[in-house]
Amino acid sequence: MATPTGPHLTGRKCHCITILSPAIAPIPTGWGWGWGWGCDFTRNYLSGNIPREWASLQLEYMSLTVNKLSGPIPSFLGNISTLRYMSMESNMFSGTVPPQLGQLVNLENLILNTNNLTGELPPALANLTKLTEFRISSNNFSGKIPNFIHSWKQLQKLEIQASGLEGPIPSSISVLTNLTELRISDLLGEGSNFPPLGNMKGLKKLMLRGCNISGSIPKYLAEMTELQILDLSFNKLEGIVPNLEGLTQIEFIEFDECLDSFPCLKDQYSLHINCGGGRTIIGDIVYEADEDLAGPSKFVPTRDNWGFSSTGDFWDRDRTTKNYIAHNVSMLGMNDSELYTRARLSPLSYTYYGRCLADGNYTVKLHFAEIVIRGNKSFHSLGRRIFDVYIQEKLELQDFNIVQAAQGVDKVVVREFKAVVRNKTLDIRFHWAGKGTTAAPEGGTYGPLISAISVKADFEPPSDGKKKIFIAVGAVAVALVLFLILGILWWKVCFGGRISREQELRGLDLQTGLFTLRQIKAATNSFDAANKIGEGGQVEYQLNLDWSTRQRICVGIARGLAFLHEGSTLKIVHRDIKANNILLDTNLNPKISDFGLAKLDEEDNTHISTRVAGTIGYMAPEYALWGYLTYKADVYSFGVVALELVAGKNNMKYRPNEDCFCLLDWAFVLQQKGNLMELVDPKLGTEFKKDEAIRMIKVALLCTNPSPALRPTMSAVVSMLKGQTVIQEYPLNPSIYGDEFGFEALRGQYDQMQLQSSSDIEPLNHSSHTAQSGSSLTSSQDP
Repeated sequence: MATPTGPHLTGRKCHCITILSPAIAPIPTGWGWGWGWGCDFTRNYLSGNIPREWASLQLEYMSLTVNKLSGPIPSFLGNISTLRYMSMESNMFSGTVPPQLGQLVNLENLILNTNNLTGELPPALANLTKLTEFRISSNNFSGKIPNFIHSWKQLQKLEIQASGLEGPIPSSISVLTNLTELRISDLLGEGSNFPPLGNMKGLKKLMLRGCNISGSIPKYLAEMTELQILDLSFNKLEGIVPNLEGLTQIEFIEFDECLDSFPCLKDQYSLHINCGGGRTIIGDIVYEADEDLAGPSKFVPTRDNWGFSSTGDFWDRDRTTKNYIAHNVSMLGMNDSELYTRARLSPLSYTYYGRCLADGNYTVKLHFAEIVIRGNKSFHSLGRRIFDVYIQEKLELQDFNIVQAAQGVDKVVVREFKAVVRNKTLDIRFHWAGKGTTAAPEGGTYGPLISAISVKADFEPPSDGKKKIFIAVGAVAVALVLFLILGILWWKVCFGGRISREQELRGLDLQTGLFTLRQIKAATNSFDAANKIGEGGQVEYQLNLDWSTRQRICVGIARGLAFLHEGSTLKIVHRDIKANNILLDTNLNPKISDFGLAKLDEEDNTHISTRVAGTIGYMAPEYALWGYLTYKADVYSFGVVALELVAGKNNMKYRPNEDCFCLLDWAFVLQQKGNLMELVDPKLGTEFKKDEAIRMIKVALLCTNPSPALRPTMSAVVSMLKGQTVIQEYPLNPSIYGDEFGFEALRGQYDQMQLQSSSDIEPLNHSSHTAQSGSSLTSSQDP
């Protein structure tokens, strides 16, 4: 490449399409910046690597943003000691960050976003004490966020989104009091409580998305008066949201509640949406318009049978409505181009909700075409749009790249999936997990993109004629039943009394029969206990539940309790969660029943002191022994039920050896031995998912932690069961269920309970049949 001169220069930028060459040295006259000499090759199409000759240049500014440069970052860049600004964003650099960059002690801005960098960050970077900006998002680093970031006390912007680094966020971040922008997302590894950010009074943009943060939202956020954007989504936060009325850019919304506000008028069997576009007819299919301009944190009930929600904000550009609908930038030549001239965009996540769909199996088709990123040899082709797709909360597409899948831009790719609709709702979620480019071809063009959605039932919908016949037959049947009931009542009133009196008188003539001992022994099978009065002839109704059904039941119970504890207007503690109080409908969906012992959870009180009522084997220790009641007692009971679901055994009746007096005790022993898989019901054979089983067991053990403070909320449990958040594990003392918690005092009661039944398994109940399980402890004085 020749040195760019003359017409190739546009102000301080040269726009070239070639290999980066050493011919730039020496820098031509006029390439100076306000703070010294520099070169800006931003948004070109340069390939190759950085020439070694650059090491001799006295550069203060170097920007290679949005190019096709590849290979490792050269270590000789550490020799350019005059550098104050270095950006390699949106290239294809690979390998580790060279420790020699730590020699650039004058460096103020280091931007390495959107490359293929790996390995751990070198400790030598701690020497960059003049840094004001550090960005490493969308890479494949390993290791934890380093503690040495506390050396960057002048730092104003820190960005670590989808970098590959692990949590937790180090507490040393608290010394970075000059931060105005903090973005950390999609951390791997262990979680932590909310990081100490109280001294960062100048924060304007704060993102801690998907960082495995637990605990409550700190009140000091309300004191960050300059805060403009706040994103704390996809964490394990709980408790009350502090008053943030002074932070005008924040909006809160619950999508489930929005959906419940729009009742279904009739069943639907198909759904067709032209995402981001107008009403379009393709053949005999009408695609409905989807032209709402949307925006951050918005739910849109567009039609009676569908709606969509949009969350997130484009951080690095002005917020304009056009950001949320993409328009084609060239002539489209594909078939049915009307579906692809516009598309729905989101900087973070959007979900389409198909409502009022009749329950059953459906085929879902998602139509994609990249109409923003270009395929020419310019920086417009260097963008990489990468996102995930979930259908009915199941990850169907991970790291999906439209251009790669369609083998080019402005080309159609259709992905087809099967989905099961229950409760008349189908949700399709598109989520950006921080991968891909955010500055190429320009800021704000990243995030998921969808052109059209088609949903069609895999079964034949009932015709209108059949519906009318069913209605007519139903009306006649109802009339006949009513007539028959009235006739029976009249007959019983007129004749029933007289007949019963005659039978009563005739009964006086009956004489008691006499039987020999031999006859009695033969009739009772030698006095077998199975023939006791009130028990003989009974058969326990048991369901053979496969693993997916057990998983669905477990998540369903957790959701129900989360609603009672957190979602309901009246916060309720059930107090008697056990297998017998979980009914299953015809589709084996769980329903929590028997609220006879339930209590309102008074938010003003940390707990309730009450007489003990509940079922042995399911009661939390602090409640069973001391009457200390909080919603965490239900969490404990849920943990026991979850263990029973995995093991197929009843907690009270299972005693594997003399040292373990219940299923839960045995589970903790196996946890100490590192052999949790031994808990899984052998009836499942190999027909189960090992990772889901381990996850459910670990959640159950976390829920049954003797300390209520260490038990999670039920909303956090739902998230953990789905694999959306990391399960926090606390080491337990092997003797934690000894005399310290008074459990030895309960062993006798457990032994007594075991003598009352010889059954090894206690299934969840089908709604058509209920049976009493376990022994309930109640007090007549219980308030």
